[in-house]
Amino acid sequence: MQDFILSGRAVDVVLLVIAAEFALLTWLGRGRIKRSAVDWFFALMPGVMLLLALRAALVGSEWPWIALLIAGSFPFHLIDLWRRR
Repeated sequence: MQDFILSGRAVDVVLLVIAAEFALLTWLGRGRIKRSAVDWFFALMPGVMLLLALRAALVGSEWPWIALLIAGSFPFHLIDLWRRR
């Protein structure tokens, strides 16, 4: 289990679940839930960026890459907030 976590594969599984969630929400967006794929994209991307930062840290990437991914989540979050208002 430790190897599964430290290799970043656990994060890969979570990212696959998020991709499936995006597909499902986009498909449902045509029916009952009235949000477009772009809305779901900006809602999910901050979390995806943070998960990518976690994966980078787990596999031993250099700190500037980790910081860039963490910082990259913030604009997506701001865009999501702006689109929701």
